Amino acid sequence: MTDELAQTTESSGPAADGGGGAALAPEAIRTTATEPDLGDPSLYFNRELSWLDFNDRVLQLAEDPRVPLLERVNFSAIYEDNLDEFFMVRVAGLHEKVEQKIDARGADAISPADGLRLIRQRTIDLRERLTHCFEEEIEPALAEHGIRIISVRDADGPEREEVEHLFTSQVFPALTPLVIGRGRPFPYISNLSLSLGVLLRNPEKGEEVAARVKVPKELLRRFLAIGDGGLTFVPLEDVIAANLDDLFPGMEILHYSLFRVTRDTDYDVSDEADDLLLAVEEEVRRRRFGEVVRLEISPDMEPRLLDQLVEAMEIGAQQVYEVPGLIGLDDLTDIYSIQGHRELRYPSWQAVTPPQLQQGSRTHREVDVFGAMRQGDILVHHPYDSFTSSVERFVRQAVEDPNVLAIKETIYRTSADSPLVPALIDASERGKQAVCLVELKARFDESANIRWARALEEAGVHVVYGIPGLKTHVKCILIARREGDGVRNYVHIGTGNYNPKTARIYTDFGLFTADQEIGDDIAEMFNYLTGYARPSGYKRVLVAPFNLKDGIIGRIQEAIDAHSPEHPSRIRMKMNSLLDPPCIQALYEASQAGVQVELNVRGICALRPGVPGVSENIRVVSIVGRFLEHSRIYSFEHPDESTIFIGSADLMPRNLYNRVELVAPVEDEANRAQLSDVLDRAFADNTNAWELGSDGVWSRLSPDGDPPRSLQNELLEVHSKRAEEAVQVSG
Repeated sequence: MTDELAQTTESSGPAADGGGGAALAPEAIRTTATEPDLGDPSLYFNRELSWLDFNDRVLQLAEDPRVPLLERVNFSAIYEDNLDEFFMVRVAGLHEKVEQKIDARGADAISPADGLRLIRQRTIDLRERLTHCFEEEIEPALAEHGIRIISVRDADGPEREEVEHLFTSQVFPALTPLVIGRGRPFPYISNLSLSLGVLLRNPEKGEEVAARVKVPKELLRRFLAIGDGGLTFVPLEDVIAANLDDLFPGMEILHYSLFRVTRDTDYDVSDEADDLLLAVEEEVRRRRFGEVVRLEISPDMEPRLLDQLVEAMEIGAQQVYEVPGLIGLDDLTDIYSIQGHRELRYPSWQAVTPPQLQQGSRTHREVDVFGAMRQGDILVHHPYDSFTSSVERFVRQAVEDPNVLAIKETIYRTSADSPLVPALIDASERGKQAVCLVELKARFDESANIRWARALEEAGVHVVYGIPGLKTHVKCILIARREGDGVRNYVHIGTGNYNPKTARIYTDFGLFTADQEIGDDIAEMFNYLTGYARPSGYKRVLVAPFNLKDGIIGRIQEAIDAHSPEHPSRIRMKMNSLLDPPCIQALYEASQAGVQVELNVRGICALRPGVPGVSENIRVVSIVGRFLEHSRIYSFEHPDESTIFIGSADLMPRNLYNRVELVAPVEDEANRAQLSDVLDRAFADNTNAWELGSDGVWSRLSPDGDPPRSLQNELLEVHSKRAEEAVQVSG
């Protein structure tokens, strides 16, 4: 994309750059003498700006009065948390490219410098909307339900007394005021920490100094609860500000204001490191001191205080963001986590046990998971289906079964209380071969994974850290069980992490199969991950970085070749992100051939739909709602053969070329029908779905007189009914 186009986008506001900052008319696309140039930058949206569009959709849920009130609070916190990570990684990377004068551009051709300018304006506009929504809509609505967020100056007499007691007994002991300057080095300010900048005057000497007071929200809560019901909250920084005289006795408080620092948290670990665990551990420690990429300040900050901060942090003016309202709204989880108020939340949901794994009421015995898998493949869909009664039971039975010889598992992200990792320790102590591939470089989970790795090694589990130069993003468990004269492999392949907490809020599929060829493929993949050999070839599964990209593009081509007006092909995909240029070009070619392409992309989408002669047969929608849409489905339907896959990979360069990923076919007709049904409902959603236009604007769909459709609500009903019917049959 040209600089002129980037400037036009920047000044045209959110509507124009809503689809990735490339508001170019479809007819402006360059063409060759015979056909459109599918490499034209105008056919690709910018990655970072498209991600901001996704976060805009999260913000729209916070703004939506139809969403339960406390859920709107939660979406406000999610928006801010998402944005923080975006700056720590993506924006930091762009700053590094600019500083090193690396003019690396994606398929959209936007330079890093232009990208930063576009990101800044979009971020400012979105933050103004968030502040207005929270202050003008959410806060007053909370107050109507007795949930108040007040400042110290608005507190009544008894409330002030309670605040003063909290300050004296809890807050004051946790504070360490630090003077800036006067021969002292500028204090280290940790990533995302909240601070008060204070200007002081010594009345005896007449000199002025600046000081920094960290707001210890990690030790205390950001919002302190007061009152009998604990439903009145005072921001911690407000409590500190009201008592600055106690921190600086004898000094005049000339000015104070709030600021927050965001640092570069990305890092690189050399593939030549002798000890990968120690190398990652060292980089995680070093990450605390990453370069500052963003300074958020209160709009009223004194210029002389701001000048000191900017100089000390060595940042430019474009990295300073004036934030109206409360800084760091990710801390609103304090408010969301209050007890009760069920009427202000989504209706409660208890995940159900999949019918194939339900126990009979007459026997009151747990179902034999291995026996159920021998009868046929089992497809589970979290959070509708229970993670505990499926995945955890699968591993627990393997640990307890004396015929199980080996348990092999991958860990990318998991929770501190996950039973799956301790199960491997138990398996090792029972004499089974227990193997765990721990991805130490899973961003922001490095420390947790290091702790798990050490605990596993100490218990005798074989711990492997993956392949040099690649992240292992596979979600897979392999159970080798002795049966008769041989060994049978039982496999679970998932689209999400083995994390029981996120399994309650992320939508993910899991396939349990005892298929011999798939089992052989997975065994070969684990041998590749733990050994020193390239796989000789996979019979059924697609594995990155080997055959996944070619496998997806090959099946797109098969759909093109088999397509005819009389016997049309159809391609449907559901994923988190779509960014890979070769895959996008293959989808453009499918559209040009007349194949209908439907894409459900939750987050980043670089593909531009609806361009005449290029993508008029492509529809792109995004669903953002109560649960985080995280599953990946790739469906290719045509007269010759139809195939459908699930797995861990999105169609992004990092997934296809820089990670070990796994996508597996689903063969059982009932399971295929279930996946097709999910796709049908996803593309029929008209309440929590947005559609991407050729102009780059995501438009929220509405029923407009048609019956309202919601993918997530309908699946809650479907799984609840399915479980009830299974209970009636078994009873």
